[in-house]
Amino acid sequence: MPRRYDPDRRRRLIDAAIRVVGRDGIAGLSHRAVAAEADVPLGSTTYHFATLEELMVAALRQSNENFGRVLAERLPKDGQGDLAADLAGALGVWLGGDRTGVELEYELYLAALRRPALRPVAAEWTEDATALLARRTDPVTARALLALLDGICLQVLLTGGSYDEEYARAALARLIP
Repeated sequence: MPRRYDPDRRRRLIDAAIRVVGRDGIAGLSHRAVAAEADVPLGSTTYHFATLEELMVAALRQSNENFGRVLAERLPKDGQGDLAADLAGALGVWLGGDRTGVELEYELYLAALRRPALRPVAAEWTEDATALLARRTDPVTARALLALLDGICLQVLLTGGSYDEEYARAALARLIP
């Protein structure tokens, strides 16, 4: 039987892995679970991702891109506007949608604590986001703003509370010179 050409299979496997982690957590991630979720043969997952670590790296990288897009869309390239309000608004968009995606991103991000293969991707995200913010402020402030954004996100997610955009704007404004 000829091999089926499926140029999007790798992306579909990553999407399936994200759904599996979103539903079952990191502990539920396996090649078998991803293959079933993507409705592909088990060999497809191991062909594209020899290890679960490789699959997690790809899933984390894709998850990071999602918030990166929100940030890029909400931060005007001309450097105009209220940076604190722009960032608080971006966080509102991110937390205002389906929180499953946000929870998933943080679960993968925090998995880097125990899985060294994920650390370079987490560091890459930090560097990329810092560079994006540094277009509007200095690099030290950009890192502090990113840390505060992460902290606010985690507080909202872990407490089940609602996002207070005005509080976030005021807290972020305190860091901006």
